[in-house]
Amino acid sequence: MRVLLVEDDETIGGAVRDHIAASAHAVDWVKNLADATEVTSAVKYGLILLDLQLPDGVGIDFLKKLRRKPDETPVIILTARDQISDRIEGLNSGADDYLVKPFNLGELSARILAVARRYSGSPQPTIRFGDLEIDQPQRRVRLDGKDIVLTGREWAVLDLLVTRPGAIISKDQIEEALYAFGSEIESNTVEVYVSRLRKKIGKDRIRTARGVGYCLGER
Repeated sequence: MRVLLVEDDETIGGAVRDHIAASAHAVDWVKNLADATEVTSAVKYGLILLDLQLPDGVGIDFLKKLRRKPDETPVIILTARDQISDRIEGLNSGADDYLVKPFNLGELSARILAVARRYSGSPQPTIRFGDLEIDQPQRRVRLDGKDIVLTGREWAVLDLLVTRPGAIISKDQIEEALYAFGSEIESNTVEVYVSRLRKKIGKDRIRTARGVGYCLGER
C-alpha cells in the first residue's frame, strides 16, 4: 500500500521509512502538519503513521480534521506519550492503533498488517482463492501447495488486489501503491508487473477490465 509517515524526528523517521519500504510499500515522509494536510488532499493513502508532537502543531488536531471530512484512511499513532489518557484521546479521536516510542519495527509491521486486514474485511492472515493461498504476514504465496517466489513489487501489486478481492483496482491506484513522490514511473510499469504475476499464479487469476483496471478472483 502507499503509506504516509508524519514524523519530524530524523532518526525515527528514516528507520521507519526504510523498514516499510523494504516490505514493498511506497512511503511518503513529511515532517509537519502543513505538508501532511497538503499531501492528503492530493493522494489517497492506504495508511497514515502519525506522530503527535510536530513542529507546527499536535497530531491529534490533524486526525480530528481528517475524520470530520470524513476521511476513513487508517491511522496508527506513533508517539512518546505513554499515558493511558493519551491513548484514550488518540483512539477516541479516530486512530485505529496507538504505538508508544521506542517500538520494535517488527511489531509496527504486524500492527500495519492487522489494521489493513480489518479495513479489507479479511480478519484472517491467510486468504485463499481456490488453489491459491496468500499469507500476508509472512508474505508467502502458495499455488496448488507449492511456494511461489515474488519480487517486492510483484508482492505489492498482489497485496493491493488481495485487499479488495473481486473489486476493480485502477492502474492509477496500483501506481500510487508502488511509487512514492519523486519516483519515476514508466508508462507500462503496471502492465509489466501484472504480466509477471499472471505467469506465476495463473494467467486467468487476474482479470482485466479493459480501460478500467484489474481484479483478483478464482480461475
